[in-house]
Amino acid sequence: MSETITLNIDGRNIEGRPGQTILQAAENSGIYIPRLCWMKDLTPAGSCRVCTVRVNGRPQTACTQSIAPGMFVQSSTDELRDLRRNLIDMLFVEGNHFCMFCEKSGACELQALAYRFGIAAPKYPFMFPRRDLDASHPEIFIDRNRCILCGRCVRASAELDVNRVFGFVRRGADKRVAVDSITGLGGTSAKAGDRAIEACPTGTLVVKRVGYAVPMGQRKFDHEPIGSDVERGAADK
Repeated sequence: MSETITLNIDGRNIEGRPGQTILQAAENSGIYIPRLCWMKDLTPAGSCRVCTVRVNGRPQTACTQSIAPGMFVQSSTDELRDLRRNLIDMLFVEGNHFCMFCEKSGACELQALAYRFGIAAPKYPFMFPRRDLDASHPEIFIDRNRCILCGRCVRASAELDVNRVFGFVRRGADKRVAVDSITGLGGTSAKAGDRAIEACPTGTLVVKRVGYAVPMGQRKFDHEPIGSDVERGAADK
């Protein structure tokens, strides 16, 4: 079996390794494909659909689809940009995202994607759901107003922390992240250093008393758009 696989992404031939997904092969070649539910070291879920591409004309999630020889991938078409913009729009209106005073502002992946796609304000009507905040834990709080149900905390809890503190309950519009204690987050074994807390791409899971340790203007996405590290990495090779 060949050690490399050649495929084409947006008119550019790249090489990947057997077993890699489109997202992984693209990233190794300096091509950034937007994503939210994907995170390195976690089993890909393909739930957010932000990484949707067209593979030989058919829509696929780049984080779950394995590469194959001769594969023709489209990632930067107007259709796909509109799809991603609409998905991000809907994630904002389905929750209550108060970016102006969120502790994660400047380091939030959802906010950063909105900036990358030029979204100044959502085009869909806000739903203003009633969601709770649980600050019963001495080190962590969970604000479900900002949860986008990406499942990264759930998978990190099961796969990396191996404690299954977080999980999904209910269905549809009532779906939410729950914890393994009837007394709330404070009754769990979660710790501030858990990978599940680090995995959250928004301000849903936040460690207490360190929210503004990095000042505004010096945060991860304050000076460069999300994905810049991937695109810059190819230029450095």
